[in-house]
Amino acid sequence: MKLRGTLGGLNLLLEPGDTGPAVTEALGVRADLLASHVTVEIQGDADPDALDAALQAIRAAGGTPGRVRAPRVSVPAPAQSDAPATPAPARTQIVPHTLRAGFRETYPGSVIVLGDVNPGAEILAGGDVIVVGALRGLAHAGTGGNGDAIVWARPIASAQIRIGDAVARAPEGSSLSNMRHRDDQPLAEIARLQDGVIQIDVQK
Repeated sequence: MKLRGTLGGLNLLLEPGDTGPAVTEALGVRADLLASHVTVEIQGDADPDALDAALQAIRAAGGTPGRVRAPRVSVPAPAQSDAPATPAPARTQIVPHTLRAGFRETYPGSVIVLGDVNPGAEILAGGDVIVVGALRGLAHAGTGGNGDAIVWARPIASAQIRIGDAVARAPEGSSLSNMRHRDDQPLAEIARLQDGVIQIDVQK
């Protein structure tokens, strides 16, 4: 994790090795610096716990989270070779707002939603589906049979989620979450595929 000042405020870079507890500890001693406009930049694969910890620390310090962005990536010209080209991994996409009813989008890689996914919205991703707010719409992670993908939200309150080829449905008139609360804040939940069955666990 790197924190540097810019003309418009601060820039916080989250690196692949950063974890939620490490980010919380590191930013806790710099809370006075966070009371400004903070742009969050993700390097490589985003750890949802690290991103969530950073956003909470910024808000707790009285700062304003700016847009979250992936770093610019330069693509070299393809080398001349007779070997078949290996497709580049799909980049993580950032959706900087709440998804409302009627929204439906498919992403080739992972997707991070900086808001809620409301009932009637549907999001599909070849990788993980990360929702910083509540997931109340439909989510399909690991489209194309990727059983290693996850769904992460605060909380998972959807009537249905999919991971790979597996489906988890809530009873009619209910949701997949019991809306657990701690200090009036919904707890983060993570859904994984285990032995062909979707298992939802609380993140503590």
